[in-house]
Amino acid sequence: MSTNYEFKQIEQKWRTYWSDHPINEPAEGKEKYYCLDMFPYPSGSGLHVGHWRGYVLSDVWSRYKILQGYHVLHPMGWDAFGLPAENYAITMGVHPAKATAENVANFKKQLKEISAVYDWSKELNTTDPKFYKWTQWIFVKMFKEGLAYEKEMPINWCPSCKTGLANEEVVNGECERCGSEVTKKNLRQWMLKITAYAERLLEDLDKLEWPDKVKKMQADWIGKSYGAEVDFKIDGHDESIRVFTTRPDTLYGATFMVLAPEHRLVAELTSEEQKTAVEKYVFDASMKSNVDRMQDKEKTGVFTGSYAINPLNGEKLQVWISDYVLADYGTGAIMCVPAHDERDFSFAKTFDLPIIQVIAKDGIEVELEEAYTDVGVMINSGEFSGMPSDETKEKVGDYLEEKGIGTKTVNYKLRDWVFSRQRYWGEPIPVVHCPYCGIVPVPEEELPVVLPEVESYEPTGTGESPLAAIDEWVNTTCPACGKPAKRETNTMPQWAGSSWYFLRYVDVNNDQELVSKEVAKKWLPVDMYVGGIEHAVLHLLYSRFYTKFLYDIGVVDFEEPFKRLFNQGMICKNGAKMSKSKGNVVSPDELVENYGCDSLRMYELFVGPPELDSEWDDRGIEGVYRFMNKVWNLVSDNVGKSVERTKELEKLHHTLIFEVTDRLNKFNLNTTVSAFMEYTNKLTQYAREHDGVDHETLKDIARLLAPFTPHMAEELWSMLGATRSIFESGWPEYDLEKMKEDQLTMPIQINGKVRSTIQVSVDATKEEILEQVRAEIGPKLEGKTVVKEIVVPKKIINIVVK
Repeated sequence: MSTNYEFKQIEQKWRTYWSDHPINEPAEGKEKYYCLDMFPYPSGSGLHVGHWRGYVLSDVWSRYKILQGYHVLHPMGWDAFGLPAENYAITMGVHPAKATAENVANFKKQLKEISAVYDWSKELNTTDPKFYKWTQWIFVKMFKEGLAYEKEMPINWCPSCKTGLANEEVVNGECERCGSEVTKKNLRQWMLKITAYAERLLEDLDKLEWPDKVKKMQADWIGKSYGAEVDFKIDGHDESIRVFTTRPDTLYGATFMVLAPEHRLVAELTSEEQKTAVEKYVFDASMKSNVDRMQDKEKTGVFTGSYAINPLNGEKLQVWISDYVLADYGTGAIMCVPAHDERDFSFAKTFDLPIIQVIAKDGIEVELEEAYTDVGVMINSGEFSGMPSDETKEKVGDYLEEKGIGTKTVNYKLRDWVFSRQRYWGEPIPVVHCPYCGIVPVPEEELPVVLPEVESYEPTGTGESPLAAIDEWVNTTCPACGKPAKRETNTMPQWAGSSWYFLRYVDVNNDQELVSKEVAKKWLPVDMYVGGIEHAVLHLLYSRFYTKFLYDIGVVDFEEPFKRLFNQGMICKNGAKMSKSKGNVVSPDELVENYGCDSLRMYELFVGPPELDSEWDDRGIEGVYRFMNKVWNLVSDNVGKSVERTKELEKLHHTLIFEVTDRLNKFNLNTTVSAFMEYTNKLTQYAREHDGVDHETLKDIARLLAPFTPHMAEELWSMLGATRSIFESGWPEYDLEKMKEDQLTMPIQINGKVRSTIQVSVDATKEEILEQVRAEIGPKLEGKTVVKEIVVPKKIINIVVK
């Protein structure tokens, strides 16, 4: 047979075959399996080898499931609304609709180079009115349930993108998309009440087969904490300040209070002497993002000039403002216990404020060099002194409730979702503002509210969307009273479509409902979801929220969208994530041209553990390409040979199947490739020594390779005499009994020192082993007396002589 691996002809041949003979068809008795990639934003720069990694991972898994007999849904679509697409269009000077269409066409062409088994009949696009009709429908349902509401509030503002941002879209004080420093702006916003689902979002994490890292990130973002709300009266005022604290047991140690600069009482509590300093501080804080405020190491603040009264001991506490306290967490005010909180200790030392210790290791007060944060014995705490501190928290909470000065409570860090954007390229929010009826949702039968075509779509920067300037679109009639009204001009964020798109794939052409219950019951939820760790909080949390809401209103019968999640690591070049701006992007096109799609697929898997970031090395694909040729030669050189199947060959055969299957099930795909390489070498060596490898072993090599290198596997399968696709053949099975060793090597000790070794049957008895031992070391025992013969089968042989 020919030993030339002509990948170009082979890959084209089998792509044509799959097009004419689909390999993933429904059949009676087939179970369903839904494998999904996080759908891409179709950027103008196209795909690089980093993108390939995730798509190859999910395709390997999909093809594996097909071979296991499943009918697999593996769709693809486009997350094309939102800031990224609009910013790209502005940069290129083209309309976002045109830029998006061009980018989708290019992405689709590049994705087809991967030869993934995408079902393109399910393709969807978030910018398609047929799709976003249902995005708007969900919003209307949320509005009617009280989960979508309007609010004027200070929000994160990107001066470059000229739009508001959710907290989750601010990374280290910068816009997640463009990297500009984020400021604050007071704007009318649409909000989604995700906080109503905080407890369910937290509790249900335990039900998910997700990486622990992702579950912890979501749990930390939700941020549940137990504590108490306590009222502090203000000296000389009728007002009280309510604080939330997770440590009511330390209340006797509270020596000052800090309010968020935005707290409603700041102006009222500020004395005339402190007014100028306070007003300047409030303005400066408004220019910082919440993330910056939380991460600043240096503690800053200003005394208001007012005092609060500690409700337990009557002591006066100075009331300060500082930007490390956030208005939208807890009550926007905190009591400060510097003796037992590192942040408060630092603040107290900076501004020379009192520090009173109320917990001591052995009940003995000491001079504190730093905050004492361990458990201990209560001191300086009135009737609670002498109690173990870990038992006091509950008792103090009860005491506060009895005295009417506090309430035991639960708090969450999670904030409601800022849902509107002051941009053009997004789903119109389907409500109208009527001077008589207020805010009225667009009737469901009138959806979608179609985004109008415009020439000028650049952001205004004023807080108004470009849509506000289109009078003929804005001016409408109220659906409730029929009088003149105005459409909402803010648009939805790019997360709106991606929060539910996975539901639509299964019933993409249904124009009567979001998804039919019958189809949803068959396919949903998603069995395997593959995508980057960067979506752990944003997309994945929002998707869980949407799914729970749709469950509550009876659209779906499950509460979690993705059963299993796999987060692939990034591909890096020169130590950095690949990006056009860094100039370190590696295009797959040239590699496919020189080595073939299958070789690149295999190298994407081999480059490192799939869950970790991996460094790209262009030279690495050479080794994989040599391996591909070695496999090709192993099969082509042994086709048609009549070879006896020895126990050694049978063991190699079944061990290979076991190793590949086991590693694949664990998603250890880089070591799966290593197993292929190891056993290809072993089988090649066996073929040399025994003049060939049997037909069944060659067939199973092809079947094992099929998910990884589908074109070459099909060609080898055909070469071995098959007339139908390899993907109809099933996944090979291993037999553990045939993997066992028949013989083992045992060392022979004489007086505890190894003098020789023997090969014995794994089932040999003590007497059979001794018989071999005597034959092996008989000459060495001449002139000596055997005192004892110690034999533990499979473990030890020791002959004691004198």
